[in-house]
Amino acid sequence: MRQGESGQLARTGWADRLASRLAGLAHAPKGFVRRPEPRTIGSYARGRQLVSGTFQLAGFLVEGLDRPIWDVSMPDQRFEAELHGCAWLDDLAAVADASARERAQSWVFGWIQRFGTGGGRGWAPELTGRRLIRLINHAPFLLGGRDQADTAAFFRCLGLHTTYLARRWRAAPEGIAQFEALTGLICAAQSLSGMEGHLPSAAAAMARLCSRQIEPDGAIPTRNPQELMEVLTHLTWAEAALKEAGQAEPPALRAAIERIAPTLRALRHADGGLARFHGGGRGAEGRLDQALASAGGRAVTAHGLAMGYARLAAGRTTVIVDAAAPPTGPASDNAHASTLAMELTSARRPVIVNCGSGASYGADWWRAGRATPLHSTLCIRGLSSSRIESAAGPEGTGRGVLAEVPDQVWAQVDSDLDGVRLLGGHNGFGPTHGMTHVRELTLSIDGRHLKGEDTLGAMTAPDRKRYEKVIARLGAEGIRFDVRFHLHPDVDAALDLGGTAVSMALKSGEIWVFRHDGVGELSLEPSVYLEKGRLKPRPARQIVLSATVVDYACQLGWTLAKAQDTPAAIRDTLRDEDIPKPS
Repeated sequence: MRQGESGQLARTGWADRLASRLAGLAHAPKGFVRRPEPRTIGSYARGRQLVSGTFQLAGFLVEGLDRPIWDVSMPDQRFEAELHGCAWLDDLAAVADASARERAQSWVFGWIQRFGTGGGRGWAPELTGRRLIRLINHAPFLLGGRDQADTAAFFRCLGLHTTYLARRWRAAPEGIAQFEALTGLICAAQSLSGMEGHLPSAAAAMARLCSRQIEPDGAIPTRNPQELMEVLTHLTWAEAALKEAGQAEPPALRAAIERIAPTLRALRHADGGLARFHGGGRGAEGRLDQALASAGGRAVTAHGLAMGYARLAAGRTTVIVDAAAPPTGPASDNAHASTLAMELTSARRPVIVNCGSGASYGADWWRAGRATPLHSTLCIRGLSSSRIESAAGPEGTGRGVLAEVPDQVWAQVDSDLDGVRLLGGHNGFGPTHGMTHVRELTLSIDGRHLKGEDTLGAMTAPDRKRYEKVIARLGAEGIRFDVRFHLHPDVDAALDLGGTAVSMALKSGEIWVFRHDGVGELSLEPSVYLEKGRLKPRPARQIVLSATVVDYACQLGWTLAKAQDTPAAIRDTLRDEDIPKPS
């Protein structure tokens, strides 16, 4: 879910309504100066579901739709936002047959009839930009077979969108919302007759936005990898629109693209998906490839820390670790307490994951997904490494920013002939327990063996005093902590070797084995995989190493390695749905 998306309809207030009404007084374009070329990617499978009338949207199931979509009772603001944003047009256009066209035209012209003069709750700047991009992209698909009156209404609506965005794009929240609103304005200004006058000011505004919100290393304040991909996608769309209009490209726009692309490549796993941190998911299939291809330039991957993430890659294995302090302030309203959490992917198969954002499953799952125990890292029982400051939020979503985040986070990545090594730590448990978490990871040069050590200890004199006070209160019970390794739902895991190891079978046929040094207690417990687009969380498993600090520090050693008889390369070309199910 995009930052702030659940509240964008609530923010549609009198200023947006007034701006949309006034925009209706502006001159309407007669047509396109340039024929639009679709750049958005849709899903054929989702498109077929939309045509059938039974589909999922924002985590809700709509079944047997037999009436106009705008007559459906809106279950929550996320559903209403996705509906008004019209990104579903991409999926219907991916089908592109007569039934899909009929469905798309019915919904779009129904929207124009009800809301196209400036009314309704969908007139928020980011929703308007998202909708305008789709209406322009798929205009030939939408206008096929329509009469002159419908065509005129369609272009009047596009003109209203453009004029509204020229007035109101600044009202969108900082971040992806403003990039989305400005990109819609630029795409409209370059393609609609009579709207060219908005292009210079929109391009200049985009350049200022890039300079202000894209950091020198290509990072964004939210540290959300999927959001960074969306920002890059919109920047490449804006750049293409300016080139097609024959406008000089602002240097700040091209510079931002060149800063972001290497960072995104460093956040990409071996299977092509993004690391799932701070509210971001893996991204729609093909979206990252499209964004990076459109960015152009040399295919350079950032070294060291990229947006605060460390990437260890060798052979067919990638490990990505959250190795910086989490966001704070408004940028953290969807951030997670995930410091030093890791993910591991082997070729096409995710193995160790973070549970992900639960935003599409309601307030309880949204809050749970942000907590440290739902990440593959160490946590003291009953405590997260950062705390969430409660906020009522729109419609009881319970949104809140991160508070009491670690103020000391360090990480160093180096490599030698033995492999790639990360040494990092944070003091997120210092204020409460006087404890610091130190994590050391070493990925072998062939990518077949990951060695780890997790230490929880009181490292400084003030920390030891605080620890002693905690121990005096807890007594012999000590400080209980767990190191968690959440497994992807497709990983088949079982305790092995008398309960001293965990064997993991991937769908590719690879076998990975988790072992530990015997200091902690090993268990295999239930977990969940929170994935946008599904109705319910997917059940999964997690490996848990548990131990107790009773004498200032405790260190747990472990390894995660391919079984010796697992080949160096496995032919893994079948799609998941084509893999035979066991009888």
